[in-house]
Amino acid sequence: FDIVLCQAAKMSTWHPNDGKGQYGGRDVVGYEGKPPHPKWPNGAKVALNFVLNYEEGAENCLLHGDMESEKLLSEMVGAGALEGQRHANMESLYDYGSRAGFWRLHDLLKTVPVTVYGVGMAMERNPAACRAMVQAGWEVASHGYRWWDYQNVDEATEREHIRRTVQIHKDLIGVRPVGMYQGKPNINTRKYVVEEGGFLYDSDAYDDDLPYWNTDYGSKPHLIIPYTLSENDMKFASPNGFSHGGEFSRYLKDSLKYLVEEGQRGAPKMMTVGLHCRLVGRPGRAAGLAEFLEYAKSFGDDVWICRRDEIAKHWYKNHYPEGYGRAPNVDH
Repeated sequence: FDIVLCQAAKMSTWHPNDGKGQYGGRDVVGYEGKPPHPKWPNGAKVALNFVLNYEEGAENCLLHGDMESEKLLSEMVGAGALEGQRHANMESLYDYGSRAGFWRLHDLLKTVPVTVYGVGMAMERNPAACRAMVQAGWEVASHGYRWWDYQNVDEATEREHIRRTVQIHKDLIGVRPVGMYQGKPNINTRKYVVEEGGFLYDSDAYDDDLPYWNTDYGSKPHLIIPYTLSENDMKFASPNGFSHGGEFSRYLKDSLKYLVEEGQRGAPKMMTVGLHCRLVGRPGRAAGLAEFLEYAKSFGDDVWICRRDEIAKHWYKNHYPEGYGRAPNVDH
């Protein structure tokens, strides 16, 4: 009974953030149900972006200097990390992504605009894959230097990792990344990304169907292009997720159809499809992705298949916020 009273007392305590819609970097209000018309090219109703996460070779592994093995996003759903030990099966499942899955997806998507979320350490291990990304005309955004959880990584290390991965992109891709998706950030990651000075946008957010501006850091607005954990093949590696490529394709089709219909009613949106080499790179799952790709193409100009940097440049040119002067030149 005393515990219940204590909990009730805590619940009734006033907090300085009570009643606020924007607080501590959060914004639960957003566009208030009145988002801007994005004015996508050619009158498109949806901007569709495929994101290919390239992570294999940067996951937790004793061979990488880590204290435990990887545990996330593999065929072994619910696997635990092995502290102080290598996990032979986990390593092999990740290696499938870079050895086979990447090349299957590259063959499927090489004529399609794609954004790669490239982890720096993984990119360094496979220059041939990096060359293939460039030859396909894909954007390669930064997915950090390591495929780590950065929640408790100290500031100096995280800033150094950002600097280091930018240099890796310059060396292997030929240009620096203009987008960042740390993936498992902490509440200070965006500050470090903005202060690095060279990123047009970051995607460490899941809170909207359109890009939006953040003005919490410095004198210039920073663009957020939200990512997704919903239209994402990671559900192949989660309980009660997708069981085969047909389910993946059906869910993506339903999502795109609904968004196109919203756009036809005057409210165009953005849709992201998240992919992983070791997951949807398996043939039965890739078949579902191929089916969805043909469906998306069938909409013609109503669906703008594009890269995230193209979305960013479009937003800078058409939706730069008032009060911050002229929009910067983003074409270089």
